[in-house]
Amino acid sequence: METGKLSPSDLQRIVFPYLGARRPDVLSRAAIGEDSAIIDFGDWVCVLSTDPITGAAHKAGWLAVHVSCNDVAANGAEPVGVLATVLLSEQSEEGELRSLMEDVNQAASELGIEVLGGHTEVTPGLSANIVSCTAVGKAPKRRYVTTSGARPGNALLLTKSVGLEGTAILATDFEDRLRALLGDEMLKRAQGFRAEISVVKDGVAAAELGATAMHDPTEGGVLGAIHEMTTAGGLGVEVWTDGIPIREETRRVCDAFHADPLKLISSGAMLIACPDGGAMVEGLAARGVPATVIGRFTSEGRWLVSGDRRRELELSYRDELWRILETGRGSA
Repeated sequence: METGKLSPSDLQRIVFPYLGARRPDVLSRAAIGEDSAIIDFGDWVCVLSTDPITGAAHKAGWLAVHVSCNDVAANGAEPVGVLATVLLSEQSEEGELRSLMEDVNQAASELGIEVLGGHTEVTPGLSANIVSCTAVGKAPKRRYVTTSGARPGNALLLTKSVGLEGTAILATDFEDRLRALLGDEMLKRAQGFRAEISVVKDGVAAAELGATAMHDPTEGGVLGAIHEMTTAGGLGVEVWTDGIPIREETRRVCDAFHADPLKLISSGAMLIACPDGGAMVEGLAARGVPATVIGRFTSEGRWLVSGDRRRELELSYRDELWRILETGRGSA
């Protein structure tokens, strides 16, 4: 099997048939595009999501906390805490674990959440350490949203910009290779995109402003996440690619690796569906969250539109980051 997350067909065939007994208090359950479970607790819901960090070595503990909390924020939930599972290779030293936990603590402190528990062990057979966090969040029952909630005619928005996490990872892991191409100042800015990974503010604000659906674009990038939103909701979409915000640092890094920024892991952005795109952009801007209308949902068909050209949004979940890390293909 290829590295990276499983395809929707593999999930449907191998994973989803084995999900135990269905409970009536589970309001949102495992499905394509749904990154969190939502459980009914009366006037409130509990939102849970779990994510490992496997494609980045630098600040993995910090990333694990933020990425898992981003998923619950995509349901409009406020994160409360995380449970951290740390699997250490047999070659690990005490200092590595301490550094990893310091990073977990830093991210949790930034978000104002607690490390609720977890599991830590030295695991035979690992070539590298793995950290995975399960985030626990809460939201008023009347205000949570899902990936599948968009409707035909809804606007599609993106906060911030594409490829922020992927740009930061590549600029850090391939620092020496990229310095000559980008220069010290641009390289430093690209590495600094890591500070923008959290979308908790984006998600909570959008839910309060009337979002009908949200999704956090991680592996597979923005195009993969849009495909998941349409699959979850049984919808079509027009994506106006000319208007998708891509920072110059991301373009330059992707050019160096012959990569498509729209297929690069994009934690730090949030995809939002809503009835009035202009009003959502204004409302988010008033709360310090930049957003751009990049398309609209339709009843059928998935299209990428650039000027007069239309091409089908193809199903592709393999992230550019995995290809680059595996092949080391790089300098232009």
